Formats: sequence, C-alpha cells, structure tokens
Amino acid sequence: MGKRKHWLLKTEPSEWSWPEQTQAAGGVSRWDGVKNRQAQNNMRSMSLGDLCFFYHSGKADRRIVGVVEVVKPWYEDPEKGDGAVDVRSVGEMRRAVGLEEIKREEGEVMKGFALLKQPRLSVVPVPASVWDRICEMGGGFSEAAAEEEEEEE
Repeated sequence: MGKRKHWLLKTEPSEWSWPEQTQAAGGVSRWDGVKNRQAQNNMRSMSLGDLCFFYHSGKADRRIVGVVEVVKPWYEDPEKGDGAVDVRSVGEMRRAVGLEEIKREEGEVMKGFALLKQPRLSVVPVPASVWDRICEMGGGFSEAAAEEEEEEE
C-alpha cells in the first residue's frame, strides 16, 4: 500500500451525523451524494486505508468531530448515477476542533488548506502537516491503532 493520504469530508449533521456514522453496521457507510466535480475528483483520488476527518458543517456546528477510514475506494453507483466511497468510523476526536479555531491558527501550517481556501467544497485533501496539527489541537482521536499504524509507515 502506498503512502496514506488524508482528507476532510463535510456533512450536515441533520443529514448524516457522527453518531449515525458510528452506529452504522460495523461503523461503515457509503459516502455519496457529492455533486461538485472537484469534490468528486477528490473522492476518486482516495485509496484504501486513507484517513478522513469527519466534519460537521452547518451554521452552528462547523467542527471536526471524528476520523473515518476509506474501506472501499471510489465506485460507480448505477442506481443513483453517481459515485461513492465507503468509510468506516475509526475514532472520535478527543476534543472537537471548530472552524474558527482552525482559522485562528497562524503560520505556514494552515496556509493553502483547502477548507479555508474553498470553504464550500465538501471533500478536500488535508496535507500531512495540517492533519498532524489538527490532531494535536483536538488531542488526537480515540482510536490509537490508526495513529500507531501510520507512524510505522
């Protein structure tokens, strides 16, 4: 397996929330319904084992609440006429990291982070330095196995 990539997946909590993700059978769900071509291209770039921040969007709840892992890369959904990836819940952030907190981070680390540059895009890549900093800000996530596996690579 190649180097693990990192992503951020946005969802309105009223449509699909972190509790729903964790309560899905085996913590696995299909991530679909993405219409924006650039966001779809980002999903097409996902590989088995990639990690994604689970981000609650919406007016009152803009924050990273958990981490999911890609368990089935991009596939076409003939019933819906679009594509999807399957993700499995890995762990909840020890402390949710809000958008305003991310915006206040100074320095080169957050410079160019697509969440801040293209705030309406629902699927964005997360550079390794940004991933590490956000994990640090949130105290990591509750499943240490994924972090240990990443350190071994």
